[in-house]
Amino acid sequence: MFERFTEDARRVVKDTQVHARALGHRHIGTEHLLLALLTGGGAAAETLRRHGLDAVDLRARIVRAAEEPLDPEALRAIGIDLDAVRQATEESFGPGALDVPAGESRPGGGPRGHIRFSPEAKKSLELALRQAIRLKQKHIAAGHILLGLLHDETFLSARLLVGAGVDLGELRADITGLLTSKAA
Repeated sequence: MFERFTEDARRVVKDTQVHARALGHRHIGTEHLLLALLTGGGAAAETLRRHGLDAVDLRARIVRAAEEPLDPEALRAIGIDLDAVRQATEESFGPGALDVPAGESRPGGGPRGHIRFSPEAKKSLELALRQAIRLKQKHIAAGHILLGLLHDETFLSARLLVGAGVDLGELRADITGLLTSKAA
């Protein structure tokens, strides 16, 4: 599949390692792909900035999301009270029993060597290929990766964009228009 990636798209995928490592993360998620798109330059980055996304703000949002890996609102929707679970766990196992061990998510505390892609990040790259096929294009560009990240609104990348005030439908339309105008 990677032989179909343009040079910009390959750079985005490579840059995810740098961003994940700098954030001290042990996996590459959709959030790292989004950050690599935003900081990588090119038309996809310009479009993200035009929609109000800022790299410094996005990094801060990623850090905050990593500090609380469980989504209390999503859990509440299925009948789980995270605060009650935390309280019961700490009563049984001591304070901080559910906390991430020190150094696991701090900058500089990440792994050495190759960092693996999360299942969601892999899925977003597969969706990038599907977007290229849908648009009848032979190569996968950075814009296709962005469309892959936007395809599933449960991906952290999509949730971060919504949290930053980005209208996902408008962003999809802009990126699709950009990709189809370049193909013409």
